[in-house]
Amino acid sequence: MFKRTPTRAVVGTLALALGLGLTACSSSGAKSGAAAGTPTVKIMVGGLDKQIYLPFQLAQQLGFYQKYGVKVVLSTESDAVGAEDAMASGQVDMAGAWYIHTIDFAAKGKAVEDIVQLSGAPGEREMCATNSGVHSAADFAGKTLGVTDLGSGTDTLTEFIAAQNNLGTSQYHRVGVGAGATAIAALQNGKAACVMTTQPTVTAIQKKGVGYSAVDLATTDGAKAAVGGLWPSASVLARADWVNSHKDAAQKVVTALVATMQYISTHSAADIAAALPPTFTANGSVTKDDYVTALTQDKGQFLPDGLMPAGGPKNVLATEKLVGVKGAESVDLGKTFTNEFAQAADKALGVTPTTTPADGNG
Repeated sequence: MFKRTPTRAVVGTLALALGLGLTACSSSGAKSGAAAGTPTVKIMVGGLDKQIYLPFQLAQQLGFYQKYGVKVVLSTESDAVGAEDAMASGQVDMAGAWYIHTIDFAAKGKAVEDIVQLSGAPGEREMCATNSGVHSAADFAGKTLGVTDLGSGTDTLTEFIAAQNNLGTSQYHRVGVGAGATAIAALQNGKAACVMTTQPTVTAIQKKGVGYSAVDLATTDGAKAAVGGLWPSASVLARADWVNSHKDAAQKVVTALVATMQYISTHSAADIAAALPPTFTANGSVTKDDYVTALTQDKGQFLPDGLMPAGGPKNVLATEKLVGVKGAESVDLGKTFTNEFAQAADKALGVTPTTTPADGNG
């Protein structure tokens, strides 16, 4: 029904500042690294500076990739190529993207799996202009709603929460507004009554006094209230054939990220912010204090054990079915994710899981 792409971030300047560039690669990258004793894995993330994806850079800053025996080369997606598409085409080995894309790929007959789940909620909030009159998805009728881009995860979620309130897509209008400054501008100039966005943009909107949070999809409790249960989003995706031929490298990446999730769960937002590059925590829209406030508010979205939660895949599949994704009804959820690597990481790290894991039926 729609072209699915992950949420886009305005990160060109950030990428240059950090020297994060996309370098084409294939599975040979991990193999050549392995020959030297340490595998190299290239991961493209759907916005490295977004709080929903903070574990990727935090693991690098904490030295966890190196500690657990893998060299990870991070890059951030651009308007030209989405993280999940770069992974599927072999430009990178893994993608930091939403779980929902595995279902999209499966519906098209492509085998992509989620090998570690970072969050149990989308990490998004529906931010509405102060004069919009919108206080829940039931108020969407007749409104123009901003999404990152048409066909993105935020677009799907917008359709889903509207449909749960008996609103069809003909009863409201959706428009792509990007993220960060462009999303804020859409509220300020009246281009959209509401925009679905993440931290730290959420805090910037609140700080400027141009909008408020009408729907919470940023926390696990919020997701349960808004979409009826946990809705796993941020994750690590990889082609099934790549995972099967690079299990050692995949395990090392997952172990490093689970260790990072443990760090997030046991440290304050201030500690986490202190470990990140300054360009991640402050820019023209937010200060470091704003970033810490935002992370304190929403860091409950992260799953400390990396497990795909029971019922999560079914909830995401229900979203796809409701918005009419062709082929979604025939998807075998058991092939879209695995808890194998996260369970091994938990055991190796001495982590007592707090998430009830999904089985092969989701």
